[in-house]
Amino acid sequence: MAKTPKLSNAEKQGLVQSGFSSMVMQGAGGISTSPVWSRVAQAGTDNRILVIVELSGGNDGLNTVIPYADDAYYRARPNLGIRKPAMLALDDHFGFQKTMTGFERLYKDGQMAIVHGVGYDQPSYSHFASMAFWQTGAPNSGEAYGWLGRLADVLDPLGHNANLLINIDDHQSLAVRAMNHVPLVFDDPDKFTRGMVHAEAGAMAAVDTRRENGGGNSTLDFLFDIAASANRSERLVREAWNAYQTPVDYGLVNFGLERVAALIAADFPTRAYYVPYRNNAFDTHVYQGDLHARLWSYTSDHIAAFVRDMDRLGRGDDVVVMVFSEFGRRVAENTSLGTDHGAAGPAFIIGKPVRGGHYGAMPSLTDLDEGNLRFTTDYRRLYATLISGWMGNAQVAQVLKDDFIPLPVFDLAS
Repeated sequence: MAKTPKLSNAEKQGLVQSGFSSMVMQGAGGISTSPVWSRVAQAGTDNRILVIVELSGGNDGLNTVIPYADDAYYRARPNLGIRKPAMLALDDHFGFQKTMTGFERLYKDGQMAIVHGVGYDQPSYSHFASMAFWQTGAPNSGEAYGWLGRLADVLDPLGHNANLLINIDDHQSLAVRAMNHVPLVFDDPDKFTRGMVHAEAGAMAAVDTRRENGGGNSTLDFLFDIAASANRSERLVREAWNAYQTPVDYGLVNFGLERVAALIAADFPTRAYYVPYRNNAFDTHVYQGDLHARLWSYTSDHIAAFVRDMDRLGRGDDVVVMVFSEFGRRVAENTSLGTDHGAAGPAFIIGKPVRGGHYGAMPSLTDLDEGNLRFTTDYRRLYATLISGWMGNAQVAQVLKDDFIPLPVFDLAS
């Protein structure tokens, strides 16, 4: 009898992208194609973990990192401008919202790099387009894969390291879409389970048995492998979540980092997590003042708690968080006491391994591009910093399609 030919990587990828993965699990946007705990022994592989926090909606950077020493800020924002008595001053030039006590502590402890003027050339003011540019790391290109997905493909080209990518969300982000990796995507760990009616239970059990015994058909075996792997992954996620206990208060709005902490505590083999603050929350067109302050109270408390929890777990030296939004807001306030879509804004790199301080040039508040800040730091320099400086991979150009100079946020010699 002729042997059934093995599936090529392209054929396997086609099967996954054709929708089979969405048939396997409910409550998940993606699954692993191999057992959750499998690891690849590679020289130089370490325990460093990267966590990306997305602030959806376009955060107002000027009322986040407040340039209170610049009178142009108050001229542009006579109502929304935050005065020094109502802020947390960081130095003689900048301050945080009064509600950002968690971020203030991280900055003053030297665990936060504030990167000014982050953006890109010919910016889009569309949430959808600009977020896609950030998620792919390739503005105005139509790139099919995310920058974290391409990083995963460089770190593990054959896709053997299962669950290298995890996305905490109710759907898969473009940022984690890869050629050779299928990210694990879930929202509520307790609901991360394979859904079925009672009549289907026997058939699903047979699928698992078929995978364990092998069937001689490489196409079916590959699909059964996906099904069985999904079953293992969702079970281990639930077990990690149910076993996780922490005395750390994650704040009023737990938007996902507590779930990341549970998986890190369970020693998941994940190298990159992607966690959004969802629902376009930072799109503050109307009556921004109180809303923006509350949003930053939730965000600052949650991220600072995660950093404390990593230290409690003994993983503080292993984890770095990067925080971004798809664009900033216009310099001038609008007539609805809010701010409209803009361009450049600040980003943050946070963690014990970070050299705290200010990076990049603060854009001029008077030399504007049709009312918008001109970017001074290409956002792909952030990615280059994380790829080479933190993840220790020299193939920046392969991931980002070009070379970008990293920021000196990490001690690259260590």
